[in-house]
Amino acid sequence: MADSSNYQAPAELDRIRTIALGAGGIGLIVWAIGAYLNHDAFEQGLRSWLLGFIFWGGITFGSVGLLILQYLTGGAWGVVIRRILEASSRVLPLVIVLFLPLAVGVYLHTGYEWTHLPPTDHVVEHRGWFMTTSSWILRSAIYFALFYVMVHLLNKWGGEQDKTTNYEDAETFLGRATAFSGPTMVIYALVVTFAVVDWVMMLDPHWFSTMWGLLFVIGWALSCLCFTVTILAWLSDKAPMNRVVGRRHFHDLGKLMLAMVMVWAYFNFSQFLIIWSGNIPEETGWYITRMSMGWGIIGWILVLLHFAFPFLLLLRQDLKRQARRLASIAIFILVLRLVDMFYLISPNPRIATHGEELSLAASFSWMDIVAPIAVGGIWLWFFFGQLAKRPLVPVMDPFLEKAIEHGHGH
Repeated sequence: MADSSNYQAPAELDRIRTIALGAGGIGLIVWAIGAYLNHDAFEQGLRSWLLGFIFWGGITFGSVGLLILQYLTGGAWGVVIRRILEASSRVLPLVIVLFLPLAVGVYLHTGYEWTHLPPTDHVVEHRGWFMTTSSWILRSAIYFALFYVMVHLLNKWGGEQDKTTNYEDAETFLGRATAFSGPTMVIYALVVTFAVVDWVMMLDPHWFSTMWGLLFVIGWALSCLCFTVTILAWLSDKAPMNRVVGRRHFHDLGKLMLAMVMVWAYFNFSQFLIIWSGNIPEETGWYITRMSMGWGIIGWILVLLHFAFPFLLLLRQDLKRQARRLASIAIFILVLRLVDMFYLISPNPRIATHGEELSLAASFSWMDIVAPIAVGGIWLWFFFGQLAKRPLVPVMDPFLEKAIEHGHGH
């Protein structure tokens, strides 16, 4: 039976927290000054803040999905990363705070072009109350409430499991989490779908896609997995995780990364194929914009570097078994995940330009760099604080010993 005191986070986390908070604080100040220079800059500031929120908040939302998945499927990979996923999920209160600038922007009728559409627009007429600022803010509050219930219960049962004194009681809490995760996986996918339709797809109110929710379900899961692999690799040569994590753990996680990269590409291609074959003007315009005015370059970067390059690398078994090399690939994919979010968010219509299409050069702003740094620094500061609050592994999990043994096998 493991002693929880032997599995506490290393002291280096305090130094990293300080650095993250400093970077986030400076980024926040620079972003705030730039966003409030004039009205047009305020809209760009909100668009850039949305980019940072969707990327870093996506790791939190993705951690909820991966937590549910690992409870449903089991396996050593899920046991060794569970506490990292729980810490990522517990950043949710901060994510809600980081969402407030976007909610204020919608309340002030800026940031989203649909807040300026005339009542006679066919989208406004068709969607009615759904296409109002009060409805948008209310729905967002409901999404966060549902996410909070998932995060609270999964973390509650994980914490109570650590306090048990025998494996029989510990198995009870494991069973509760597993039983809860079955129906919750369906609810989670629906909540993510509705949330990203409101937060991202409605940037272009005249466009829609039935694949949109699935793109973010897998995209956020991939972002969270890559972030988790990076943290696990950093911890793997430090006590206490150097006694826990083995080459086979990273091999399993690398295979899961490969699968998610493939599914992400499949969902994106499916969306493109459905819209291309349908050839409906209301749908094709979204892709026509992203194939012209410089945006096509970003599209090819995503095809080659977000899919093809990591796909070929992750086919190698020896590479997946080396923590630092796998972490390097994970960081590379994370950078491309941010590029993907920029590709989905930035080309959309803007209030300041009256819905006119903008080139890549005209759309890109220095705040698109500063805002993700601001959000990310604060997010990481909060995350490392949560990671240090609990043992780095579920010490009373009945499968912990087998999971450790599996990782050090051949």
